[in-house]
Amino acid sequence: MDEIRALLELQDGVIARRQALAAGMTPIDVARMVRRSEWVQVHRGVYVNHTGHLSWNQRAWAAVLACWPAALDGWSAVRAHEGPGRRAGDRAIAIVVAHERKVVAPAGVIPRRARAFADQVQWNLTPPRLRYDHAIVDLADRARTDLDAIAVLADACGGRRTTARRLGAAVAATSRLERRRFLEAILGDVEEGTCSVLEHAYLTNVERPHGLPKGIRQAPAIAGGRRMFRDVLYRGSKPAWAQLVELDGRLFHDSTKARDRDMERDLDAALEGADTVRLGYGQVFDRACTTAGKVGRLLQIRGWTGEPIPCPGCASLRTTGKCG
Repeated sequence: MDEIRALLELQDGVIARRQALAAGMTPIDVARMVRRSEWVQVHRGVYVNHTGHLSWNQRAWAAVLACWPAALDGWSAVRAHEGPGRRAGDRAIAIVVAHERKVVAPAGVIPRRARAFADQVQWNLTPPRLRYDHAIVDLADRARTDLDAIAVLADACGGRRTTARRLGAAVAATSRLERRRFLEAILGDVEEGTCSVLEHAYLTNVERPHGLPKGIRQAPAIAGGRRMFRDVLYRGSKPAWAQLVELDGRLFHDSTKARDRDMERDLDAALEGADTVRLGYGQVFDRACTTAGKVGRLLQIRGWTGEPIPCPGCASLRTTGKCG
């Protein structure tokens, strides 16, 4: 039948029993196709038209049809949007359904209920999937750590598949988010090209709780006739010493020109007698305690006579190997 052939072509060789019956087949016809191994059951009421290994797209279609109406969710939605790339193809297929439904998903399928299901799904794509921006925001919100959340946003923006502004709009359109303020702040930083979130986190995660000396924030400087500001400047007088900490808030590879500008700033600082270290999100958010210890030792080498103090997270670091 033409309609059956069209469905199989559209759905990568996968078809649901209900679709076959709606297209004019009888239950006996479906049973015959299965008995002849022309169709092989993937999930209850879902078949594929061959006996070999299922491709990722066929697994995705089978998951969506088994829980219909449903759409790809999470990393499955991202993989469908981006293509195979570096996304693992052997993980379970994630799907999303309307919030009012209670779905018992088959093995290898992970369901999630969403209140804005109808508005956030692109039904015209094959298979249907959560819109890219909403999938990224949801993954960042459910990430295990803040650093993992940042990495999700970084990969999406760095791959030029979306922008901070578009992701910010998706955040605003999503009613319930655990990390709403954090995601808004990070995306605001990305859009404005600043690293205020990172600077604040350095103060509250690294410097203050570990008893490091109070640094001078946004210390003014002039280099090459141009006025600039250093993120954090530590300075002592007996003996005279200086140490700069620059917080590199870029979430993805920047231009060669921008990186060259940073190295020039570091060289200018060295001429003024101050060495520079650059810290990123991993050191400040994920490894704050070990970063504080290393910065403390560095300041002692420069001339600081103080001693870093342990914070509550340091005790966790000793027992679990993780900060906080």
